[in-house]
Amino acid sequence: MAHHNGPRKKTRYKFKKELRKRGLPPVTCLIQKFEVGDKVHIVCDSSIQKGMPHRRFHGKTGTVVGQRGRAWMLAIPDGNSEKIVIARPQHLKAQR
Repeated sequence: MAHHNGPRKKTRYKFKKELRKRGLPPVTCLIQKFEVGDKVHIVCDSSIQKGMPHRRFHGKTGTVVGQRGRAWMLAIPDGNSEKIVIARPQHLKAQR
């Protein structure tokens, strides 16, 4: 057997959507605006593959540090270091 180590391995249950949430998200999810310094949750939407952050960051909360094209740059604390994650707005939810 070949060695299977793709970016979406071990995500069968992690990226699964609820029964009534399946399909494409509403347009309001796409046109979200954030300010630098806002806190956002990373919740990967499996129906949109473009701009999806790595599975390791699913469920994490980060701070918006800038914008790159249509995507947002987030600073995520990871142990003693800080990672910069680039994700599109479909995979982000503002912290309340």
